[in-house]
Amino acid sequence: MNDKRDERWMREAYEEGLKAFDEGEVPVGAVIVKDDTIIGRGHNRVESLKDPTAHAEIIAISAACNTLGNWRLNGSILYVTVEPCLMCGGAIFHSRIEKVMYGVKEPKFGSFGTVTNILENNNFSHSVKVEQTDILKDEITSLMKKFFKSKRRRKRTDGSKSV
Repeated sequence: MNDKRDERWMREAYEEGLKAFDEGEVPVGAVIVKDDTIIGRGHNRVESLKDPTAHAEIIAISAACNTLGNWRLNGSILYVTVEPCLMCGGAIFHSRIEKVMYGVKEPKFGSFGTVTNILENNNFSHSVKVEQTDILKDEITSLMKKFFKSKRRRKRTDGSKSV
């Protein structure tokens, strides 16, 4: 893919992240593209669904599988605003996604080299290409900081739990 396409798809993932932000969720968004078409999209819904597995990547994978009528997403690319966690990394491998492009590293849970590296396991039946890209890096970083700053502020003023 060329940079214009990558930017287009990462912008779509970012728009999903904005939806999560508006819903009070950690603002991570994802889209899955195959043959230059979005086949699945998702944003974090952990709080609204009361489900710790409702990450943007998992929701996008489920939607893509429903679109194709198949759990194998061979030939697809996942664009996600933030580096996937270990749970999502496992789902990415299991669903046979060909490539992952993410916007920013995840310092607490990143599974593609930041905290751990799921790619180091050579026993998988297939491989996944992973690329951290600087596409929309500033916007994604700013959105994440804004979200967590608002959560910390809210916790101080009303005593509610932070994320």
